[in-house]
Amino acid sequence: MLDRRQILAALGTTALASLAPSALFAAATIKPDNTSALLVIDVQNCFLPGGSLAVKEGEQVVPVINRIAKAFSNVVMTQDWHTPGHVSFASAHSGKKPFETIDLPYGKQVLWPDHCVQGTDGASLSKDLSIPQAELIIRKGFHKDVDSYSAFLEADGKTSTGLAGYLKGRKIKRVFVAGLATDFCVAWTALDARKAGFEVYVVEDACRGIDNQGSLAKAWADMAKAGVKRIQSADIAVSA
Repeated sequence: MLDRRQILAALGTTALASLAPSALFAAATIKPDNTSALLVIDVQNCFLPGGSLAVKEGEQVVPVINRIAKAFSNVVMTQDWHTPGHVSFASAHSGKKPFETIDLPYGKQVLWPDHCVQGTDGASLSKDLSIPQAELIIRKGFHKDVDSYSAFLEADGKTSTGLAGYLKGRKIKRVFVAGLATDFCVAWTALDARKAGFEVYVVEDACRGIDNQGSLAKAWADMAKAGVKRIQSADIAVSA
């Protein structure tokens, strides 16, 4: 015989099943409006297969981003745009190798392989991106002596890209972040967006990470602590 707990559990399941599927779907999905913006971070050839700083499975974000972008009337894209011999390049520091760290006036700096050098094919956005309504491209990291992961602030934490002012001028309140790489440019963008007062969502399956020495887990923990919401592309309502 069923005991009381089993009967109550069954009744709860029945009640849930009786709800219309559309009602359940509506409660679980997010519909971007005119106060929402999608930020597409650094989907550039250097970070894709064959690139000098390729992110594992980085190409898989492109179709996901293309699909969810259809739900947004406001889209901003970013490009790493480094000078030759940039301070973040391991090649600019004698005896140093990629992924080592050094101390710079603004803090710890991971050293990277040369990537996204201004005007090169590696710095170009992926040709497979299809977001014709994107209205702005923010170029970052073009000051030779300071890196810039975030779409909002350079790594010194002071120099603004102007993106916060642009979004606020358009009355944007919510930003959705996607792109490469989760644990660096995506995470720094999300954290700075929170500091600027925006409601922030990171679309996990529209991102991929580098995961250098535990950086991916740390990035997610930092974002959660700051109030960034971690969602999947299926959580966003996209019209057919």
